[in-house]
Amino acid sequence: MRVLAKKIGMTQVFVKGEDGFLEVPVGVSVLQVVENVVVSHRIKEKDGYNALVVGYFFKPVHKISKPILGFVKKQLGERELYPTKFYEVKTDNLEKFPVGSSLKAEIFNGIDLVDVQGKTKGRGFAGVVKRWDFSGGPAAHGSKFHRRPGSIGQHTFPAKVWKGKKMAGHYGNETVTILNLKLVRILPEHDLILVKGGVPGHKGGFVFVRPAIYKYGGEK
Repeated sequence: MRVLAKKIGMTQVFVKGEDGFLEVPVGVSVLQVVENVVVSHRIKEKDGYNALVVGYFFKPVHKISKPILGFVKKQLGERELYPTKFYEVKTDNLEKFPVGSSLKAEIFNGIDLVDVQGKTKGRGFAGVVKRWDFSGGPAAHGSKFHRRPGSIGQHTFPAKVWKGKKMAGHYGNETVTILNLKLVRILPEHDLILVKGGVPGHKGGFVFVRPAIYKYGGEK
């Protein structure tokens, strides 16, 4: 089960330490679960698997294309706002999430570890020192080789640049999944999830949160 959440920012909260008595500050990322509405079901007999089709990013009727509007109207009936983007969540408990219901922060009750997936901050065109942590050349005035990449290939053989060569280029804006983040606290009245440590992306960016798939030690 995964939900879409908005990254509000970072703060710190006090939690009980290892001794169980003394409270210590912990840095957390604050994630607010946005409106995730179950639009329809995928059924094993018809589609080959059981899953929820969840909609998000709501818009008024006049801003939605007719094909999407026809689909969501058929499923959700008359509304002022309809979802325009969708994702699927595989689950066998379809009866627990009827069409029209919302996925809230409470679905993470009793879960200790989560995985967070999002897009990293875009950093534009970057050189090899910033993008790949190259050491660079001497800093002396006469070296003329400060932050340059150096040789990128050989001579007669292979007479080409190998694919995947680390060079300057677009840096950031990549999908990244951070595994096994500790779920510190849930605030259901505000649909907030407090996760220990940082998560990908900028403030106001969107991330997917799911229960951890691979626990520490490699067990699934």
